[in-house]
Amino acid sequence: MKNRVVTVAEMRALEAAADIAGVTYAHMMETAGAAVAARVIDLLRGREDSRVLALVGPGNNGGDGLVAGRIIAEKTGANVAFALARPRDPEQDTPFAKVKAAKLPIIQGEDGEAVRALTAGADVIIDALLGTGAALPLRGVIKTMLDQVRLTLEARQITAHKSAPYTTPTIPAPPDLDQDTPLVIAVDLPSGMDADTGAIDPSALRADETITFEAAKQGHFAFPGAASVGTLHIAPLNLPESLPEWESLQIGLVDAPLVRALLPTRPLDANKGTFGKALIIGGSENYIGAPGLAAMGAYRVGAGLVTVAAPDTAIPALAAQLLEVTWLPLPDGKAPDGKSISDAGASLAYTSLPDYSAALIGPGMGRTFNAYGLLETIFHHAGGNLPPLVIDADGLNMLATMEAWWSFLPRRTILTPHPGEMARLTKIKGDEHQSGAQVVQSMRLSLAREKAVEWGCVIVLKGAFTVIAEPEGRVMILPFADPSLARAGTGDVLAGAIVGLLAQGLDPFDAAVAGAYLHGYAGALAGQYLRSRASVLAGEVANFLPAALAAVENAG
Repeated sequence: MKNRVVTVAEMRALEAAADIAGVTYAHMMETAGAAVAARVIDLLRGREDSRVLALVGPGNNGGDGLVAGRIIAEKTGANVAFALARPRDPEQDTPFAKVKAAKLPIIQGEDGEAVRALTAGADVIIDALLGTGAALPLRGVIKTMLDQVRLTLEARQITAHKSAPYTTPTIPAPPDLDQDTPLVIAVDLPSGMDADTGAIDPSALRADETITFEAAKQGHFAFPGAASVGTLHIAPLNLPESLPEWESLQIGLVDAPLVRALLPTRPLDANKGTFGKALIIGGSENYIGAPGLAAMGAYRVGAGLVTVAAPDTAIPALAAQLLEVTWLPLPDGKAPDGKSISDAGASLAYTSLPDYSAALIGPGMGRTFNAYGLLETIFHHAGGNLPPLVIDADGLNMLATMEAWWSFLPRRTILTPHPGEMARLTKIKGDEHQSGAQVVQSMRLSLAREKAVEWGCVIVLKGAFTVIAEPEGRVMILPFADPSLARAGTGDVLAGAIVGLLAQGLDPFDAAVAGAYLHGYAGALAGQYLRSRASVLAGEVANFLPAALAAVENAG
């Protein structure tokens, strides 16, 4: 894995091993500081007389800030000042000695008036007070410094808003690209954030960007702290890849080059059979559109043929819109027991499965679809004669009603639960303080990995920073936390994208990783195009899958 996600203990072990191997802590500090400086220099490009304030803590994180500020001053001529939380000894502290030798301005953090004055004029603030060793809650001078900076930034924002000469409510003005408030760049993570849990102190600054080193930290993807990370960059420390400590790390962060390597090839002499046949079983009177959204997701990622098996009464409305889809009508829509398909319909869906290279069960089934009968038929009569499966939505809810359901599933079946469905599958109950879904959210990484191993399934635990786990213990995290996807139907598009890649022959874990990444990217692109994350519809996410796919195919 290229982009690892580590705990504090794992990162410390890596750094200690690297130091023994000859990549010293001093060298790592210079490398980290240079990475921060490079990003700030890029952000300041073209701006004259820029002012940078580096908030410097007592430890190695503060050392990174000292190195960054000195390099910025040397390479750009920017006005760089340093606010120290505690005095540092130039005799024992090389980065600080170099800052003093360069005669750059240094103030002590206890001088609140000076901190406020520098904050009031800064274009960039480098938050290098605390790193992964932060203990919460914050106290003393570091808390005071952060409070002074935050209150000054808030005052600057209010002043900027008050300076507008008039407003035109009927024609909203575009965002001011030259905002009065400075950019906040966090070194490794926002000071006051727990690098393992994502807990964060109320005094912490919300960063516009965070530059972490060598590996992302688990806290970067855990709320509430994740909301203060901003755009996350991972800069290399150039630690030796031969270190044995790398081998035990099983959590990675998905990026575009990784997904590009997973995508199936598209040979020039291909036909529709080359790219697989996907069967989607779902739909009901109340959820007619769900299997159609899934079908569009499957087609948009390149599946050769997609068939929807749905109650015969639901198909006409879908068929008028989805000209490319083929149909398997399931009789009948007026079953006496109230089910939207009969036992005969469930049997027809089941017997069709071997004709397909992958199948998705669940989108839009609702409570009237004979899902229980269908799944029971599959589990008890399959005899190893099934294609790779994805189970979503009410397919998952039906599983949750069965005892030891995982013992019947083909190994590496893909499950795509949201937190509520995961709570039902795991029998996690809430209490008077939190729901079962909230309990799941509090242990996303560990729970997904534990259950993937226990159930022998690939689990796609949906939500902000979707977690994907496989039975062998490997886990990947998506980098997307985007409210564009907080809309009914987007999960159907996701399940369709995954089954579309599965139909093309990808390994289940690879199909889940690639499909989920493309889906998250498409949601982000849709939000950008519409200029409103609140307005993105599930169908638009499906329609932006080609743009996401093109971006990934061209990723460096």
